[in-house]
Amino acid sequence: MALIAIGGSVGAGLFIGSGAVIQTAGPAAVVSYALAGALVFLTLRALGEMVVSVPAGGSFSDYARLAFGPRAGFTIGWVYWWMYAVLVAAESVAGATILSQWVELPGWVLALVVLLAMTAANLISVRVFAETESLFSLIKVATIVAFLLVGGLYALGLWSGSEGSTVANLWELGGFAPNGWVAVLGATVVVLFAFGGVEIITIAAGESDEPERGVASAITNVLWRIGLFYVASILVVVMVVPWDSTQLDRSPFVVVMETVGIPGAALIMEIVVLIAVLSVLNAAMYTSSRMLFMLTRQGDAPRVLRGTNRGGVPVRAILLGTVVGYAAVVADYLFPGQVFGFLVASIGAILLVLFLVICASQLVVGARVRRNAPERLTLRMWAFPYLTWVTLLGLAAVFVAMAALPEQRQALWASVGAVVVALVVYEVRRRVGSEPSRWVLGVEGRASPRELDAVAGPGSVGSGSGGVAGSGGEGSAGSG
Repeated sequence: MALIAIGGSVGAGLFIGSGAVIQTAGPAAVVSYALAGALVFLTLRALGEMVVSVPAGGSFSDYARLAFGPRAGFTIGWVYWWMYAVLVAAESVAGATILSQWVELPGWVLALVVLLAMTAANLISVRVFAETESLFSLIKVATIVAFLLVGGLYALGLWSGSEGSTVANLWELGGFAPNGWVAVLGATVVVLFAFGGVEIITIAAGESDEPERGVASAITNVLWRIGLFYVASILVVVMVVPWDSTQLDRSPFVVVMETVGIPGAALIMEIVVLIAVLSVLNAAMYTSSRMLFMLTRQGDAPRVLRGTNRGGVPVRAILLGTVVGYAAVVADYLFPGQVFGFLVASIGAILLVLFLVICASQLVVGARVRRNAPERLTLRMWAFPYLTWVTLLGLAAVFVAMAALPEQRQALWASVGAVVVALVVYEVRRRVGSEPSRWVLGVEGRASPRELDAVAGPGSVGSGSGGVAGSGGEGSAGSG
């Protein structure tokens, strides 16, 4: 699961998008990555406490349901599914763009090939997904470690052929924060979304042999991974390459390797970026299908989507999650080169909404567990509730910053629009369909819905369960 967390979060946002962050914040981009990484790590720690102490089958959708009722669970579940369904489409188009440098075929054809290949890998079995993601992640880890070693030696003047240390790039060109600290905070808004994907481990936990141990270990190790893969990598870049270099419009990793003098650096990094894109696509397809499958078990999505194959893979949920991808293939045919940016902008702030809901849910659920079953807290959020409040306020500050920054407003309002649509759909469902269930999904052999309600629910076990309560109990009899 640790490799799954890496696979979901280390992608083109680091290998390519970091150049724009450096040009905005200067060498202090290191601080931007550290601040965003701290918020993500603390949010993941809060989520990890809930996963271990209240093992609900619907992950953060169920924790929102426990804390704030079925409306919150329905909304965050569907919005999260939408984010990853769109990400499947966006990464397919991105992969096609990279492949077009080597294969002379139309972009929409390459996007279709990428989408079909990754769909097939996800349809076979959970094991194929895990093994594919582990391979992709190991390649990325090896690349970053080699990059840190070579780039670090060059920056210190210890690499053969170097002309001396370049560490002074940290302060010589206008200072450490040449554009001011407001720019550093503004860059933090952009950086936060590069960490999206680390939360996938809590969804994958339900299909692992030892979910509590796996989640606890993965979350504990996320801190040094953030420090190594993001903060240290950006530090090497700003030491080797002047922050105001126009070359950073390309991949900063490629620029560093070319500066050092590594033969074939551009080709190597382009291959690694392609692998990173495929890795994120693989993780996004897995995540969207599992969240949709959880929604079907909860009664919040049509039951027809619940079907699985002999390996327990939710085939129909996976196929529905690729629909946006096929629509993107058609759009890429009609509007070449314009689809990727539009797709990314449309989901830009959904991750922020998710993190806000996770922290708010943990404030409620954490307090209930401490009151009703403190022995379950084998993985604790530090300094509860104060540190959770600090994290929540930090995320809220990012939300306000997005509203204040003109270049971020489109992404913010598009994401808020997705939340509003989900809320409207919930109200329609509540009025014309069955009564939404306030019960969360249990996990077979670990916890039943009633047990989880007694530990972390609002306490009114006999009311409000409605027509889906029975199906909630039945549907919770497996981990999916």
